[in-house]
Amino acid sequence: MGVLVQISQFVLSLSILIILHEAGHFFAARLFKIRVEKFYLFFDPWFSLFKYKKGDTEYGIGWLPFGGYVKISGMIDESMDKEQMKQPPQPYEFRAKPGWQRLIVMIGGVTVNVILGFVIFTCLAYSNGTSYLPMKNVTHGIYCDSLASNVGLKNMDTVVAVNGKTVTRFDSVTMDIIFNKAKSIDVRRDGKLVHIPISEDNLAAILGDVKGFIEPLYAMHIDSIFPGSIAEKSGLKKGDRITKIDSIPTYFQTTVPTFQKFKNKDVILSVITNGTLHLMPVHVSDSGKIGMEIKPDTLQLVHNHYSFFQSIPVGIHNTFATIGSVAKQLNIIFTVKGAHKQVGSFISITKSYSKVWDWSRFWAFTAFISVMLAFINILPIPALDGGHVMFLLYEMITGRKPNEKVMEYAQWAGMILLLTIMIYANGLDIGRLFHK
Repeated sequence: MGVLVQISQFVLSLSILIILHEAGHFFAARLFKIRVEKFYLFFDPWFSLFKYKKGDTEYGIGWLPFGGYVKISGMIDESMDKEQMKQPPQPYEFRAKPGWQRLIVMIGGVTVNVILGFVIFTCLAYSNGTSYLPMKNVTHGIYCDSLASNVGLKNMDTVVAVNGKTVTRFDSVTMDIIFNKAKSIDVRRDGKLVHIPISEDNLAAILGDVKGFIEPLYAMHIDSIFPGSIAEKSGLKKGDRITKIDSIPTYFQTTVPTFQKFKNKDVILSVITNGTLHLMPVHVSDSGKIGMEIKPDTLQLVHNHYSFFQSIPVGIHNTFATIGSVAKQLNIIFTVKGAHKQVGSFISITKSYSKVWDWSRFWAFTAFISVMLAFINILPIPALDGGHVMFLLYEMITGRKPNEKVMEYAQWAGMILLLTIMIYANGLDIGRLFHK
C-alpha cells in the first residue's frame, strides 16, 4: 500500500509540473499569436490515451509518462516535423516572429517552474513555518550507519566542523559534506577533538546514502511491557529509561543490537524511574530480548513562524538555495570519482515520497522538483529548452539564423543523449532494487 501511495504522489506531482511547464510555453505562444498545434501530458508515440481538439490545438494525454510537450507551428522540436519546415513561413508560425518573442516563448516553461517553486515554498513557510535541529541540542551525539563508520565516525561523536567550518545545524551536516566536497570532518570524541579525512570515494558513497549516513542519537524510554515477559518479572515499567546495559551506554538506536550481544546472559541495567537511578539485574533470553517495546525521546527543535509578507523572502531564499544545490549536485556527478553511479531515475524520485499521504511533504518535494526541472531544462542541450535558447541567442547576436539541418541533427543528438542518460539512470535504479 505504501508503494502505491508513493507512485500516486509521484504521478500527481509530475502531472502538475508537466501541465504548468507546457502551459508556460503555450500561453507565451498564444500571447504572440503563434499557433500551438498540440498540448500533451505525457508523450504519444503511435497513439494517445485521450485527445480532443479545440480551435487550432489538439489537447491530449499520451501513454509514455516521460514528460509532455506542446507542438508549436514553425519550430524544429520533438515532433521533428520536417515537412512543415519546407513550406514558406506563415505569419502564425514561431519562425516568423521576432527573436525576442521566440525567446520569451522558449523560456516560458522554465519561468513557470521557478515561479511555481517560489509560490509553494512561500506558502509552506507561511502555513507551516520552518524547523531545524541546532547542533547544541544533539546532546547524545550521532548514530552512524555502516558507511559513516567506514569513514571513521563513531556513535556518540559530536560533529564540530566540516571542512574547518563550524557546524551550527545538524540538518546541514551531510549536505555540507557533499556540496562543499569536504576534505574533512572534525568531531569531539571522549572530550578530545578528532580530525577525520574524507576521500573522493567516501563522497561518492555518501551521495548515495544521504538519509542514512548519520542521525542524532536519541535517548529511549519503555513504551510498553509484554505480559509475563522478562521485563515485567524484573520490575521494569512503562516510562522507564534504560541508560546502560552493563557498562555500555544505550540509546534508542543501540538498545536492540546491544541486547543481542548478551543472548542468554545476565546483565545489569541502569534504569531511571521518575528521575531516580536504579540498577536492575536481568537475564536476557536466548533470542536477545527481554519483552518490551521502546520509543525515542525527542530533541528540541527551533521553530520559526512567519507572517505572509515574512514568508516571501523565505520563499525566494529556498528557491535560489534549491537552484544552487542542484547545480552543486551536477558538478559533483561530473567531478567526483564514482559519483555518476549514484544517479537515479523516476524510481529514486518515487521512493523519496512518503509512504503515507503527507501534503506538506508532497508540496515541498513538488517545489524542489519544479525548480530542479527548471535548472536542468535551461541547460544548453539540444532537445531541452536551453538548447533552443542557445540557437536563438546565436541568431540574435549574429543576425544569422542557424542552419536548419544543423538544428535538426542537434535535436536528434540531444534526444539520443537524454534517452541514453534515462536508460542509464533507470538501469542503475533497477540494479539497486535487486542488490539491496
